[in-house]
Amino acid sequence: MIIGNGLIANSLRKIDSDKILFFASGVSNSLEIRNSEFEREFSLLKESITNNSGVKVIYFSTLSIFDRSKKDSPYVIHKKNIEDYITENLENYLILRIGNIVGKGGNPNTLFNFLKSKIENQSQFAVHTNARRLLIDIDDISKFLSLLLTYNQNQVINCAYPYYYTPKEIIDVIQSETKKIANYDEIDEGDFYRVHFNNEIERFFSETNPTEYLEFLAKKYI
Repeated sequence: MIIGNGLIANSLRKIDSDKILFFASGVSNSLEIRNSEFEREFSLLKESITNNSGVKVIYFSTLSIFDRSKKDSPYVIHKKNIEDYITENLENYLILRIGNIVGKGGNPNTLFNFLKSKIENQSQFAVHTNARRLLIDIDDISKFLSLLLTYNQNQVINCAYPYYYTPKEIIDVIQSETKKIANYDEIDEGDFYRVHFNNEIERFFSETNPTEYLEFLAKKYI
């Protein structure tokens, strides 16, 4: 069963199962600060678990947990609190910490959507040249999960294509696909965080190199 109706939830329809609780509902805006929104997600999670006892719970968290600059943000604290609740109270679970999702629709403020919008509209924007980002095709989440659903062991998995893209790399492929020139200023700022990827993720993406993956995303979603 799938809890939620957003981008991740809709991508899971093909692997839906009455033996698994896919919890894909909750706070999607990483800039959210309202406690009521965080409490709503937590309450819905607990209610869903109570109403579906005995099933495997799959929860979608965020790689931003590793970002030192965001360690005090309400969103990251909330996600970590839910992770802790799941690992301390459930006997059968899988937590996926997701990178920057690329897909049709979804949050317009995600990196890829933001850059695509700016370039397509010929709007000026600033680029932090020292930043790096981890991306993942929304469809790869369900494909990856389909390989893990028979696993019994509890896991917390960092889920993204295991390559740290620069803003310039992403901008270049969007320019190529849109046939428009980006109007941006480079700022000597930005940072990124290192993430450990397990063998399952490394194998899943082993047949595609970073350039091919990024070009594929641009062609698919522009």
